[in-house]
Amino acid sequence: MTFNGNNITFVRPAYFIISGFIGIPNIRYYFVFLCFIYILSVVGNTLVMIVITLDHMLRSPKYIAVFNLTFTDLLSSSALVPKVVDIFLFTLYAMQAFNLVVLSFDRVMAIMYPLHYQMRVSHKLILSLIAFFWLLAITLTLIAVGLLTRLSFCQSVIIQSYYCDNGPMYRLGCNDATPNYIFAALAIVLVLGFPLAFIVGSYCCIVKAFKTCTGHLSLVAIYFLSVIFVYAFGRVIHPNARIINLSIATVLPPMLNPIIYVLQTEEIKESLRRLLKCVCCSK
Repeated sequence: MTFNGNNITFVRPAYFIISGFIGIPNIRYYFVFLCFIYILSVVGNTLVMIVITLDHMLRSPKYIAVFNLTFTDLLSSSALVPKVVDIFLFTLYAMQAFNLVVLSFDRVMAIMYPLHYQMRVSHKLILSLIAFFWLLAITLTLIAVGLLTRLSFCQSVIIQSYYCDNGPMYRLGCNDATPNYIFAALAIVLVLGFPLAFIVGSYCCIVKAFKTCTGHLSLVAIYFLSVIFVYAFGRVIHPNARIINLSIATVLPPMLNPIIYVLQTEEIKESLRRLLKCVCCSK
């Protein structure tokens, strides 16, 4: 559709074409990899959510944050509701980063104030943090969508990504995209800069306990390094490289989260043993 006013022609295409993985060599093997990762993500995250829900001993503030992380990961890697996931994919990306902040906060408080942990970190505090971060992520998404509606797309309608990525999309605009650029920079600071700075700073405070935090640190590295590489060199790297890096940042953390929290968390392993024992006894 085309709208005229004040000698400016605004072009609003009826649709956009997402390039996806077209043109990437041997992509069928990568699809097999993504399928395998997706199955592990769904099974693993569902299992962790069930264990936390059924075991009343896992109702501590820490496991509220873990439950929210697995819930976010399940949505971000799931294709059961593709339209909803497609619209709010940026929201889920942001929540993955914010969840890592909540877990870092919990870990720091537990290590630095072991005797006062229960008093300082309450269920209300963790739920408030999670609610605030959900609200922030959704607000950023809605602002990004609102800014895109002011653009005129009179050139290409092909988005060089595998979803409606904000950066490649606003760069297709023909009119002034300065507000979009400023907001994108602000969003990068809020979604990547602040969480990464907080996590690095928090672990600097508990450097002696690094060995107990290797699992969480590996998740941070996998998520942030891939995404930061994309946004730092997004204009110079090949679109295919950008797509691959973003997809890795999307699928690997949701698969690794349940593995790390099951294998490295004694409480969850003990809970699994109790649940399996109850199932066997009932049979």
